[in-house]
Amino acid sequence: PDPRHVEVQVLADAHGNVVHLFERDCSTQRRHQKVLEEAPAPTITEEVRKAVTSAAVALTAEVGYENAGTVEFLLDSATGEAYFLEMNTRLQVEHPVTELAVAVNGEHPDLVALQLRVAAGEPLGFRQDDVELVGHAIEARVYAEDSFGGFLPQAGTAVQVAWPRGYRVRVDQALESGQVVSTAYDPMLGKVIASGPDRESARKTLVDALDETAILGLTTNAGFL
Repeated sequence: PDPRHVEVQVLADAHGNVVHLFERDCSTQRRHQKVLEEAPAPTITEEVRKAVTSAAVALTAEVGYENAGTVEFLLDSATGEAYFLEMNTRLQVEHPVTELAVAVNGEHPDLVALQLRVAAGEPLGFRQDDVELVGHAIEARVYAEDSFGGFLPQAGTAVQVAWPRGYRVRVDQALESGQVVSTAYDPMLGKVIASGPDRESARKTLVDALDETAILGLTTNAGFL
């Protein structure tokens, strides 16, 4: 009745190295699609964190997986029990929150670059002990949809588009002023990601960034976010 959706980012190479880059909470969803994602998960204990991350690494190693991947779990908030859902054998939309909340040897990782390194047959070049949490990050997916009309997809011409800028704000998007948005594709227009030393600072930065997000000409969920 009160579940949480928690997923673990893993990386595995062809040399037997398997590591996790901690977890994300993706519980805020609508129509079976994620809307907000954050890392690390603010709703779990350290014991649950160890359980899901170690299980994710063990699963990845057992099947001989090589690539970036995401191992997803459903958590029972009442008992703290975690149940395996699925493994996504790819990078996910929300991978930027992991990049901003985690450090590998003191630097934020580039998961795309690491994935290419694995594909080229190279070793990852780091161990689990080199990975640490260094802050908090939250991502909001900006959709062309009517948040107050059943979250139905919207279409039209983006007459004017303005994405936020600023310290600790990252935007992944490819929408420009004058571009036509149709219903033939997924309604996601872009991702606004904010980070900070803790969850509250990341939240405030995200709210400010969303205030600066303007897409005129079609209905979006920016105000709802």
